[in-house]
Parts: sequence; C-alpha cells; structure tokens
Amino acid sequence: MLTLLKNVECYCPKFSGKNDILLAGDKICKIVQAGSAFDKNIIEQIYDCNGLLAFPGLIDQHVHIIGGGGEQGFSSRVEEIDIREILLAGVTTVVGLLGADSSTRSLRTLFAKAKALETQGITTYIYTGSYCVPAVTLTESVTDDLVLIDNIIGVGEIAISDHRSSQPTLQELRRLASQTHIGGLIGGKAGVLHFHTGSGRAGLVPLFDLVDQTDLPMDMFIPSHINRSPEVFSQGIRYWKKGGYIDITAGETTGVSMPGAVRLLLQQQKELLRVTVSSDANGSIPGDGIGSIYSLYKDIQTCIKEFHIHPEIIFRLVTENVAKVLKLYPIKGALSEGSDADILITDKDYNIQKVICMGKLLVDNGKVIERQTGDR
Repeated sequence: MLTLLKNVECYCPKFSGKNDILLAGDKICKIVQAGSAFDKNIIEQIYDCNGLLAFPGLIDQHVHIIGGGGEQGFSSRVEEIDIREILLAGVTTVVGLLGADSSTRSLRTLFAKAKALETQGITTYIYTGSYCVPAVTLTESVTDDLVLIDNIIGVGEIAISDHRSSQPTLQELRRLASQTHIGGLIGGKAGVLHFHTGSGRAGLVPLFDLVDQTDLPMDMFIPSHINRSPEVFSQGIRYWKKGGYIDITAGETTGVSMPGAVRLLLQQQKELLRVTVSSDANGSIPGDGIGSIYSLYKDIQTCIKEFHIHPEIIFRLVTENVAKVLKLYPIKGALSEGSDADILITDKDYNIQKVICMGKLLVDNGKVIERQTGDR
C-alpha cells in the first residue's frame, strides 16, 4: 500500500522544511520537496497535512507494560497499560520491563503483553531481568535470553542505591554486565544494562565503579531516574560528562522536573548528545501515585512552549538518541528513506493529530482509530 503525506513540515528530527512523504507498506519510501510529482493513480491514500508538523514516532524505553507497584501490598498493584494510552502519547515503540515485583509478575507475562501490543500495531521490545541480581530470565541465562528471544533487547531494570534492590555487589554487577554484553554481541542486539537509580546514599557510585573497573563499553549502561533528586542529578551530570548516557524520567515532581533538567543540561551542551527521556509509565511512584506515559508528551510540550527549547533539541531526546542507544537507528528514531514508517503528526501548537505506526494510521484527529484484535 502506498500512502502520501502532503505538505507537512518535517523534523527528522532536524528540521528539513515542507515535504511530501511517500510510505510504501511499513517503510518510508521517499521524502521530497512539497509539490513534487507522484503518480496519483498508484497511491491508495493521500493525507493533506498543510499546516501540520511531522516528527519520528516517540520511543519510550522504560514502560511497565504489565503494571508495576505492589510494594505497599497487593492492593497497590498497578494495571497493565492500554494501547490507547501509548498511542495518544505519540509513542510508536516501547520497551517493557519488570520492576521490584518478579514474584507475582513474570517475564512470560511481560513477553505475552509485548506480543499483544505488536498485534495492536506498535513496535515492542522488553528487557529480561527485574530489580534483583541474579537476574530472572526466560531461559535460565541472560546471554541466552538476548541471543534466542527476538523481543529481548537488554537487561533491566536492575536496582541500585534503593532499599528495594537486592543490594548487588560490584562483582555481581560485573558478571551480569559481561553476560549482557556478550549476549548483545552474539544476538546482534543493543545489549544494554538498564538501571533503576534509587535515592539511596550511594547514588550512582556503583555505576561509576562498574565503568572504572571493567573494560566494557560505557554506552551499554543506562542509568534511569537520574533526576529523582538534585543529588542524583548532579552525579548524573558528572557521569554524562564522563561519556555515558543518562535517562531522565518525565513527570518527576519531587526531584528535578524533566523540563528543568533539560534546561540545566543545555547550559553544558547545546545538542544534548547521550541524553534520553522515558516515562516510567504504569510504575508506582512512592507516595505519589502512578507513572503516566502521557507525562512524556506533556513535558515535551512544556519544554517547547514554556521553556522555549527548540523542537529539534527536545524531540531528539525521545527519538534519535533513544534509537542510537538501543542500536535501532536509523530504522527507528528518524524520518528518512528506508526508516520504519513511524510518524507523529501535530498541529503548530504541538497537539497530536495523527500517529502512524509501521505505515498504518492508528490515531486521526487526536482520536484512536479502533481496530479489531489482530488487525495489522
């Protein structure tokens, strides 16, 4: 099926002006200057996007797709995420994970939910493991999980500096990291080790020790929640300046807000390389409710409209930068010829109008198009 998006202002995420985008099935086939000639007889669907903006679909690398919570007892368990929530946040690719609870929730359930979301139209990956070390797995081996199971892209979220963690030693973290790295190499995956950073006294010290005392590549380690407190954020900046990736959590209200964190980082570097943002959606927030995937897009709007951060800069943190750390770029995270046809279209006030996932229109006029189960 050929689909044409006409007269749309494109952020790829770099601004490229007004273009026409031709989609062939689930791929972007051509991006040309607006008004270029196409044979309209072979194009099945044409959308006139005059006055609208196009961005790569957002990638959220930290989502509790089967729910999180449970640390305050069974009644505090959070429900699974709904596909409509994901789509209305402009997200076209998610990475699902377990949290503290690997007793009443399992990797099998996580894997099944990932497959269900795929049938509903989005791209879904998962991490093997949970908060604890040794990591829970599907095959009884972290390396084998990465090599043999397509959806598994890394390990996480491993908890450090948190009373809910398994208090792993440096030696345990080194062993886990080496298993993750070799699994990524053999399986052709990112092989990232995704950390839950708690508010404990050590902060990011375990990660600094891990980097300093191994020969493993620094870009495989992703510390999340680095804006949960000013103290952790200060350590996160130091880790970032050292050459590592850092992941900011959207919707943060008690530490450093995502827009505030981005503004502070921009004082250090104009393009914000090696910085990503995720939602922690459907995870429990101690004493403060449940993480929402929509906080990701709400904070993006705040960055642009209230903090006057350029769209090229802020959208890169949830598209290109994430795709690069997960080794999905440029198939994901970009509007370019040959990339997956994952496209977010907004009006000029950055309200979501359309979401296209793998070439299929799933949100139109800001509303989810209801589809039959299994209809791809």
